[in-house]
Order: sequence, then C-alpha cells, then structure tokens
Amino acid sequence: MTTALLVIDMQRDFCSPGGYADAAGMDVRRLREPIANIQQLLAAARAKGLVVVHTREGHLPDLSDCPPAKLARSIAAGAAIGSQGPLGRLLVRGEQGHDFVDALQPAAGEFVVDKPGYGAFHQTRLTQVLAAHGVQRLILCGVTTEVCVHSTLREAVDRGFACTTVGDATAASNPALQAPALAMIDVEGGIFGRVRSTAEVVAELGQAAAERDRVTTWVQAFTGA
Repeated sequence: MTTALLVIDMQRDFCSPGGYADAAGMDVRRLREPIANIQQLLAAARAKGLVVVHTREGHLPDLSDCPPAKLARSIAAGAAIGSQGPLGRLLVRGEQGHDFVDALQPAAGEFVVDKPGYGAFHQTRLTQVLAAHGVQRLILCGVTTEVCVHSTLREAVDRGFACTTVGDATAASNPALQAPALAMIDVEGGIFGRVRSTAEVVAELGQAAAERDRVTTWVQAFTGA
C-alpha cells in the first residue's frame, strides 16, 4: 500500500512569536518542539519516495471562508482571525504568519494543501491528491494534537485510511492535553489507528525499503534483468 506523510499546520502562525497561537496565549515554544522529529520524518519519507503533504490553516483575505462561529471563537481567545499582528493578519493566506516555519519548508514536488477548517479534508483538494497517488496509509504529525491533528485523523479514518500518528512529532496547545489526545487513538483496539514514536516510524520505513530492495534483487536475478 502506498503511504503518505502528512505534516499538519507547522506554520509561523502556530509556532512562532507574533503569530495566531502566540496572540491566543499558547506556548509557541512547546508547539515548536516537534520540529526536529518532523525533520527526521521528512528526511526518511523523502529518502523512501513517499508522498509528502504539508497543510496550512488559514482564510481568504476577505474572510469569506471563515464561519462566523469560528471568527467569534478567535475573538474570544484574544486573537481575532484577520486582525493585524507582527507577522501580518492572523490566519490569513499570503501573510508571513500563514507560511511554514523555515525549518519545515516543503521540498520541490511536495504538496501544499490550504485548508479553512481544522480537518485537512474539509473544503480542500487533499482527497484528490491522495487518490491520484493511490495512497492508502497516512503518517500524521504536526500541531495541534487535540485540534487539527485529531480532526484530520478522524476524517481520514472515516475515509478508510490506515493511520499512524507520530506522538513525539505532535504537540498540544496545553501540555495536559497531549497524553489524553494520544490515548484516545488506541481505544477499542486502535479505533483511530496507532501511535508510534519518530524512531519507530523511521525504522519501519527503513525496513520496508530494505524489503523492497530484496524483492527487486530477487526478481532481477530470477528474470535475468
């Protein structure tokens, strides 16, 4: 089965001072903690030729795709979507804060999916991208664990994808939410897939590549190719 790595919302608006999360009182230092592990996942995925998708949450400049209830929630949090901040208008496409952190910029050929909601399938082209490449398995990482990662995970499971969430390559807005959010995935025999560490996923990708190479070598020897 073809696998894709899904890097969720590693944007300046969530991970850098002056962005949306910072304005809403979240600890952006904590939200930056997964960066090193995500870099490892990206390196392994790129080496193995996996499909890589980066998602960004944000809205059109006129906020026409921002539901009133979501806008009201952001105002209540002290970080009104569309308001001006040090990195530009908060959660607005095209602004500095909307873009990815420097350490996790997409490579050539990787997909960027802009989303107006928490889940990456809602009003996006993600379904079409994955279908076009025959993807059946997803590896999920990014922020925040309890909101956008979980929302995307649940959407993916309902669509039939086999999912692995990389626990130490995610971060919650509140440290107290991280463990419960990951624990929810494993209930009922892994109802939302499985949770693994970065080291485990990197090792699994290496084993899969080694097995593929062994099969290729055997076929070449058998056929004389």
